[in-house]
Amino acid sequence: MPWSEAVTPVRMRRVAVVVPQSGLREALVRIAEQGCVELDRVEEAAPGEAAVRLQRLRGQGTPSGSQNVARVALAVTAPDLELLDRGRRVALLAGEAQLEERAQGAVRQGEVAALAGWCPAAQVPRVADRLAAAGGALLPLPVPRGTDPPTLLRSGRAASFTPLVSTYGTPAYADLDPSWPAGLAYVVMFGIMFGDVGHGALLVLGALALRLGRPRALARLTRLWPFLAGAGVAAMLAGAAYGEFFGPTGLLPVLWLSPLEEPARLLAAAVVLGAGLLVLAHAAGAVNRVRENGWAQGLYAATGCAGLLFYLGLALAAAGLLLHHRAWAVAGAACAVAGLALVAFGMFRATGGGGAGVAETVVRLFDVVVRTGTNTLSFARLAAFGLTHAALAALVWRGSTALAGRGAAGLAGAALLFVVGTAVSFALEALVAGVQALRLEFYELFSRLFEREGRPFRPWHVPPAEPADPAAKVIPCSPG
Repeated sequence: MPWSEAVTPVRMRRVAVVVPQSGLREALVRIAEQGCVELDRVEEAAPGEAAVRLQRLRGQGTPSGSQNVARVALAVTAPDLELLDRGRRVALLAGEAQLEERAQGAVRQGEVAALAGWCPAAQVPRVADRLAAAGGALLPLPVPRGTDPPTLLRSGRAASFTPLVSTYGTPAYADLDPSWPAGLAYVVMFGIMFGDVGHGALLVLGALALRLGRPRALARLTRLWPFLAGAGVAAMLAGAAYGEFFGPTGLLPVLWLSPLEEPARLLAAAVVLGAGLLVLAHAAGAVNRVRENGWAQGLYAATGCAGLLFYLGLALAAAGLLLHHRAWAVAGAACAVAGLALVAFGMFRATGGGGAGVAETVVRLFDVVVRTGTNTLSFARLAAFGLTHAALAALVWRGSTALAGRGAAGLAGAALLFVVGTAVSFALEALVAGVQALRLEFYELFSRLFEREGRPFRPWHVPPAEPADPAAKVIPCSPG
């Protein structure tokens, strides 16, 4: 897959489903079975007969020996609603209610019915072939003016990272898909705060168990195993750099620094890493603003090109001052001033002008400058919680070694302390590191990517399955 496609949502097509009215039901069943078309639905549509019967049955309650109320089924051929009602066939009535709701969105002209919706561009040929077998067709339509296509984030290797993005919000269709860059940034930050080869290896083992479907209670989280494995590998790499293996046991050499011995150096590295991530976030935000609103607005936005120029200028000026390189410092300061001036112009242009507009611009500009500094320094928490993790592991190790030299009882106590202490510190620090990495992801990085939210793509899906009731000829499906 080209890199440009890997960082953008799935390309969508506006489509029309055109079928003979006599074949509308069969076409809807085929669309539901394919599970990759989102059909337009009528707002505030009157409930159909199946929906009315379903509501009445659910209000009366369903006997424990009947079908699972949460299950929905769709009959291949039109069933007798009266028979379904008498038999309290809630699942089949629910499927018919969904089909009725979508059928109400059809435009009928003579013997032809047509529905509009959205479909991933790559799936259009497959759906068109399925509809052709029912005497229908899938035709491309122009995107209505002022309407954005729904957003579908890509599956595959980045799928385990998409919950990071979807928990925060749905990217606009025109925006970049930040799933895999956000996932990589998360595991790197987690690893820095949870740096220990032994603890990271436990996370990797947990990921392997999750991949194998163990424990069964967590089987629904199986697709997240690459995410957990990535966090474990990052922790192992950071632990190797720190020389930590279940604490400062001395089993590994220090390849870079010991957090407890060189905290200032770790702090500086954390802030530099944070600045680099913020530059990337600003760059992605600039691309998003231009895609959303064009160059006219993307150029002046604080999360657009002007904000990127301002932050790059500050970073270059800071590097010049620290490295005593005067030319860098001057060039950086000039870029920062130019970027801030562009941001101020964009803010003032969005106001009503006059003195009130100037005052509003000054206040908002001050907020931009303050947030830029605080967001950068916020990454110091990577070092702070990395130090905390190392200190807890060291405390457990030193306590264990102190007990181990006091005979057999001391040795048993040392083993118990090491196991219990490691379990407690592992659980506590994994939780803290996970929450703090998520906080940095949301507040410092995503706040620059998202300015407006998109609408998630919600296709009508009927997974193919063996008929549960041969007499009714049903296909089990999930609600929606």
